[in-house]
Amino acid sequence: MNTPGKISTLWIIVMFNMGFADILGFMYPGFLAEIGTGVVDGIAITPEFLLLAAVFVEVGIAMIFLTRALKRSASRVLNLIAVALTIAFVIGGGALTLHYIFFATVEVLCMGYIAVLAWCWRED
Repeated sequence: MNTPGKISTLWIIVMFNMGFADILGFMYPGFLAEIGTGVVDGIAITPEFLLLAAVFVEVGIAMIFLTRALKRSASRVLNLIAVALTIAFVIGGGALTLHYIFFATVEVLCMGYIAVLAWCWRED
């Protein structure tokens, strides 16, 4: 598999892990009740907060396509920026539950590999 294919596939893995971390989080006892209050872990769940979260999630989603569609030089830079933003989102917005720590670890390891591939990317 060529470098864009590897990076794009790793972004898919990251996005699946992000989604399933959230899905399993809904099963955590008391979480749905807390969401019903509009405040989770002291953070107000406002339309603006949800928009910001959507923008951060969209970064990874877009990289699945953009990694393959952009020229190598642009894709390398954009992947490095996307990795930094997404790692900050995963760590900064995460929970301390065991399942989340597991998923976040997988996500950060995949994004670390994305960064290495992007940094070392030569013409395929």
